[in-house]
Amino acid sequence: MTSAPGPVDQPQPAPGAVHTAPADGFPGGAGPDGSGPGGFGSGGSAPGGSAEGWPTTPPGGYAAPEPDRLTRFVLRLYERSPRWAVPLAAVGCVAVGMSYALLSNPTHADPDAAPTCLLKLTTGLDCPGCGGTRALWYVLHGDLPAAARHHFVFIFALPFLAYLFVAWAGSQAFGWRLPELRISSKVIGGFLAAWLAFSVLRNLPWAPFTSLYV
Repeated sequence: MTSAPGPVDQPQPAPGAVHTAPADGFPGGAGPDGSGPGGFGSGGSAPGGSAEGWPTTPPGGYAAPEPDRLTRFVLRLYERSPRWAVPLAAVGCVAVGMSYALLSNPTHADPDAAPTCLLKLTTGLDCPGCGGTRALWYVLHGDLPAAARHHFVFIFALPFLAYLFVAWAGSQAFGWRLPELRISSKVIGGFLAAWLAFSVLRNLPWAPFTSLYV
């Protein structure tokens, strides 16, 4: 009687060959139903393919949700309005802001009047925008030193904001192609960091920072 071949009698792989162990005892790592490793489709296809049991994308793609009545109204209004309507509305908003600054004259307020800024009213500290309206009032009157005294960061950014607005409005309304002002994310981050530092320094109770307090 001959005994069954043991481990010693099994054929050994050639030197240097890579031996792959079957998964769950099935040849080639296949599952009991012929699926690939991990239980996916034949050959181990990932989910989302044509493997049985996984949802597939519809042939025409997923249908976009229907917009509500307000969205449809805004879209129809935008499509039917002339190209200069949106820039004109933006110019109107800017004009309203300038008119408010001119008519309110924030530079001549009652000394006992309560601040209009909520942060300054509750804490006594200047917020990042405090002094901006007064700075705009001085700019409209041509007094740049006084404007910079009330909000230096706003005066620094004003020419860039004005150019971006004019370039956008001119392109939308008249098709102008002004040179594009490219501002990288690093420049924007540096500007925001400088604005934050300015907002902190102007509230420090020591000279020369007290001259920045408005």
